[in-house]
Amino acid sequence: MARSVSVLLTIDAAINLLLGILLLAFCRPIADFMGVPYTSVTFYPTLLGAVLFGIGIALIIESRRPPQGLVGLGLGGAVAINLSGGIVLLTWLLSGTLNLPLRGRIFLWTLALILVGLSSIELLAHYRKR
Repeated sequence: MARSVSVLLTIDAAINLLLGILLLAFCRPIADFMGVPYTSVTFYPTLLGAVLFGIGIALIIESRRPPQGLVGLGLGGAVAINLSGGIVLLTWLLSGTLNLPLRGRIFLWTLALILVGLSSIELLAHYRKR
C-alpha cells in the first residue's frame, strides 16, 4: 500500500477512534464541553460511538496490513463514510435549525470540514496513484 494512503488511513482512524470514544462515554459533561446537544437517552450516541470506534479499528487494520493480510476498511470505504457524515453534518449546520453555543458550532463546523477535506485529499491520493 502506498505510504501516503497508509498515513491518510491512520489519520482517519485516529479521528474515528477519538469520536467513537467521546460518543461511547456520552454524558452531560462531555456534551457541554463539546457544545453539542445533549439527550438523556444515550442509546443512539453510544451506538454511533461503537460504530465509529469499529471503523477506526478497521482503518488501522487496513493501514498496517501486509499484502496477504486481513483486510480492514479501504480508502473507498473511508471516503464514503466521511463524505456521508460530513455532508449530513454540513446540511444540519447550514439549515440553521441547530441551537448551539459558539463552541458547539466551531466544533461541528471543524469536524464537517475535516471530514469533507480528508475525503477530498484521500480521493486525490487515490487518483494520483492510478
